Amino acid sequence: MQDAASPSDIGLRKLVVYRESVVTEAGETPVRPALQASVAAVMRNPWVGTGPSRDLSPEVTRIAPALARLVTERLIDALGGVDAIEAFGKAAIVGSTGEIEHGGALIHTPYFGNLMREFLDGESIICFADSRTEAGEPLVVPMWHKTKAATRSHYQTVSTRVPDGPRADELVIVAAGSTGPRPHPRIGDRTTDPAVTVKSLESVLS
Repeated sequence: MQDAASPSDIGLRKLVVYRESVVTEAGETPVRPALQASVAAVMRNPWVGTGPSRDLSPEVTRIAPALARLVTERLIDALGGVDAIEAFGKAAIVGSTGEIEHGGALIHTPYFGNLMREFLDGESIICFADSRTEAGEPLVVPMWHKTKAATRSHYQTVSTRVPDGPRADELVIVAAGSTGPRPHPRIGDRTTDPAVTVKSLESVLS
């Protein structure tokens, strides 16, 4: 494995951090108001102009670990520490001259996902989104609980947007997190669900 790149070596142009918190929902203050944040790294796409036969692994092993550390550390700072973060998600936005696979290469391999999970003391597979858009288009990033992915209270989303990115030859790599569940969660959990099948709902479906 090659040495991981530093942020200055990966073509980083800017970082965009968004934070939001719910004050009231349905006219009431949630029992556990959650703080949500997203950190977007806008960077040069190292594979622009290459074809689908190009091996992406050399750049992945060099760039993805540096990205994972960069965006995760900023996310931890934005949300008040590792222990405060309960839900997480990740995303990639590809500029118009790149392939969707270019974004996937930087977030869907162990060189990013495993490190992000470890940095955040997580155990769950990280929920994700990827898209190719013009600069300034928003992306909704899904999240779920970092250690109990089946915990429905933490199924939520956060929006991220870079007004001038990604440019055609850029990628935007996003880490997102939340310090708690949705406001007023009350739809139960998989541990308390009844056994629901097509057969058990025949009277409803017929």
